[in-house]
Amino acid sequence: MTDLTAIEMRRKRALYRAQHRGTQEMDILIGGFVADHLDTLDAEMLDRLEALMDHEETDLQAWLMGQSDIPDNADRDLIEAIRNHKISQN
Repeated sequence: MTDLTAIEMRRKRALYRAQHRGTQEMDILIGGFVADHLDTLDAEMLDRLEALMDHEETDLQAWLMGQSDIPDNADRDLIEAIRNHKISQN
C-alpha cells in the first residue's frame, strides 16, 4: 500500500467517524469540519483529530458548544478550529 493510499484510507475513516457521532449536532460540527478539510488532512492532523474523537461524546460536545471549559488534555486549538469553522458557515 502506498503512503497516498494509506492517508486516503485514514481520511475516509475519519470522515465516517466524524459524521456518525451519535447526535446530529456532533455530526454537523465535527463531520462538517472534516468534510470541508478532508483533502488537506495530513497524518499529523489526522492523529490530532482521532485523539480528539476518542474523548467521551458528552465531554466533546460540551467543549465544542462552549458549555464547559476545555481541559488541558484536550486539543484546544483543534476544538477552536472546529468551532470557528461552524461560525464561519453561519
